[in-house]
Amino acid sequence: MASIPPERRGVARAAGLVLAGGAGRTRPDWSPAILLHTFWNGLRGALALEIERRRLFNWLPVPLGIGVLLYFLADGEPGLAAPLFGAGLFGAAALAFSRTRRGAMATCVALAAAFVGFAAGVWRSAEVAAPILARPHVGRVSGFVESLEQREKGVRLVLLVTSLAGVAEPARPRRVRVSANVTGLRPGDHLLATARLLPPPGPARPGGYDFARDAFFRGIGAVGNIVGKVVLSPAEQPMPSALRRQVLIDDARNVLTARIAAIGGGQAGAMGAALVTGKRGLISESTNIDLRAAGIYHIVSISGLHMVLAAGTIFWLVRALLCASQTLALAWPVKKIAALAAMSGAVAYCVFSGAEVATVRSLIMTLVMLGAILVDRPALSMRNLALAAIIVLLREPEALLGPSFQMSFGAVAALIAFAERWQARAPDAKAANWPWPLRPLWLSAVGIVTTTMVATAATAPYGVYHFQVFNPFGLLGNALALPFVSLVVMPAAVFGVLAYPFGLDWPAWAAMGWASELVLKLAHWVAGMERSTVVLPAFGPAALVAFSLALLWLTLWTTAIRYLAALPLLAGLAVAAAPARPDILIERDGSGMLVRGADGRLVLAGRPSRFVLAQWLLADGDSRAPDDPGLRSGAACDTRGCVIRLADGRSVAYARDRIALAEDCGRADLVVTPLYANGACAARLIDRAVLRRDGAVSYRTAGGGWTAFTAEDATRRRPWTRPQPEPSPAASTAGRPPQSRVTATPPAAATAPSVPDEAERLQ
Repeated sequence: MASIPPERRGVARAAGLVLAGGAGRTRPDWSPAILLHTFWNGLRGALALEIERRRLFNWLPVPLGIGVLLYFLADGEPGLAAPLFGAGLFGAAALAFSRTRRGAMATCVALAAAFVGFAAGVWRSAEVAAPILARPHVGRVSGFVESLEQREKGVRLVLLVTSLAGVAEPARPRRVRVSANVTGLRPGDHLLATARLLPPPGPARPGGYDFARDAFFRGIGAVGNIVGKVVLSPAEQPMPSALRRQVLIDDARNVLTARIAAIGGGQAGAMGAALVTGKRGLISESTNIDLRAAGIYHIVSISGLHMVLAAGTIFWLVRALLCASQTLALAWPVKKIAALAAMSGAVAYCVFSGAEVATVRSLIMTLVMLGAILVDRPALSMRNLALAAIIVLLREPEALLGPSFQMSFGAVAALIAFAERWQARAPDAKAANWPWPLRPLWLSAVGIVTTTMVATAATAPYGVYHFQVFNPFGLLGNALALPFVSLVVMPAAVFGVLAYPFGLDWPAWAAMGWASELVLKLAHWVAGMERSTVVLPAFGPAALVAFSLALLWLTLWTTAIRYLAALPLLAGLAVAAAPARPDILIERDGSGMLVRGADGRLVLAGRPSRFVLAQWLLADGDSRAPDDPGLRSGAACDTRGCVIRLADGRSVAYARDRIALAEDCGRADLVVTPLYANGACAARLIDRAVLRRDGAVSYRTAGGGWTAFTAEDATRRRPWTRPQPEPSPAASTAGRPPQSRVTATPPAAATAPSVPDEAERLQ
């Protein structure tokens, strides 16, 4: 078998058994038993080779992540003792089996990792736990400005609350995020103002992203906006030392943001500032739309690309300077010194850019890669990526549920796996003989196109799952924009930061603005192409799990068994191709709803928030804008409400006042109202009390009945879920049989004005 590659020898041996088939046989035996035997022997041989190559460690983050997922699926908040006991038990069992039964040891290690992941979730929730506002509230609030971000209109503040009128201290949120139309504020100021606050909103639709959970892990207990005047007032307590350090950094970020934006000019300056300081508030929504349509929005969100480019620039600069001296180059470990300098620069970049969750994850990945150089290991390896994933999951278990973690680690895993295959190939003899500059230009072009294709394929399922959009021209956008970002924008950013203390930074910001302007023009050109953004219907978590398993199987193995990834990939495509779309979607406060009409398209009734309506349309694969007048086509409306017919002939009514409510209860099959109902209703009724309990609600019609799905399960009590209203003997039972009931009288606080969409968007 000298000519057979090692990874295929197990398959070849098994195939030999089939082809032999007995004395004198010349034709293979294709019986099911022999085929199964062939497959099993080939699988065992390939797994043995994977173990020999020490690839099992790369799978360790997978059971760790499964433990994290199980924590978030729990109905109530679990304790820490049980998962720690399980981790210790299976850890001890793994040690006991380490010398005798390797398979049992690997199983015990995986189970121990799952328990550790579960325990990490429990620990993290307890660490960040803080009160959440129980209900809408209007009152005087005072606090320190913890962070400030300039927007196109006004500012967005995070306040460390020192007092909140009308809310007892044990129930007072630790932090609130508010929008304000004011100028002159700085981080560290202690202000007093009147604010309209809401609990962090739950998912906009059942199965959608949970903004309340995201706010909980950020320490934010309420969102809203400031109305009226903002007064700077003396604080009754000193500023915490940790906040003082954070304020100094944020103040410096704001000053540098203003300088870069002014020198760079317009949206190019805003984009350059975002790349250096992480402040994206000056980027207009139209620019964001162009960047997304061109598939290059990741450029303005500090992540692995920026961290690697910044650290790489520092690494190259320090190494080049040291190698300029022959004495230093021969006497000192130049490569390791450059790696230490790059690590220091990456840490400084992360801290100065705000240390957002995605930036910290990118920093961890970068430090692990550069740390490998210090111990004479390959910097770019799947083992280092697995180690970075373990650190991130232990530090921030909630990151596993977000698109940033999934897309960044998925893209890097695919790129490393591709690099492993690419390095094993035979070099192109013809290209090696090309003269300069043809060869480097060719290699750069091939590298950009290939890596973009690999990363796009790896992240597409996560982008569609979370955002319901796909940008088919992302390959073109990245191929055109990344050379400017890699060769001009990020190196200019490094030189600008180094020259900033001396006041000699303006040429760097001018060069950065010039390159950013070209990138924005390219993005606008790509975005203007027909179907540059394709809206796809949302698919469920089962398809995402199948796609993730396919990606893991394809990238973490090196032998022929990786091609078995086709099985979960096909399963994921089959499930995603037939998504279960709801027929009715109801806003969490009852302000509006979408109903699938007789023609299969969604019809609008009421006035839900623009953000929520956009989320509903995207999830249905509907590319119409929230203000499209065609959304109301198919609804019979008057000043009191609307009636919409389903495809099966049943009617759904939206009642704005009690007169319409009484009429619709007698003639419609389902009635939705933003009011608190206090009388019997013959139809299935969804009123304000039900929505306060269940959040956003969706229905699917099935066999003449209704199947309900709620965004917030009242039986699940987790630290980030909204406190449920007090039960009442007249509590609503709408949405469940029996179909007539009496509801409770609304509390006065429930009539507080709603917060604008931008305050609700925890993004």
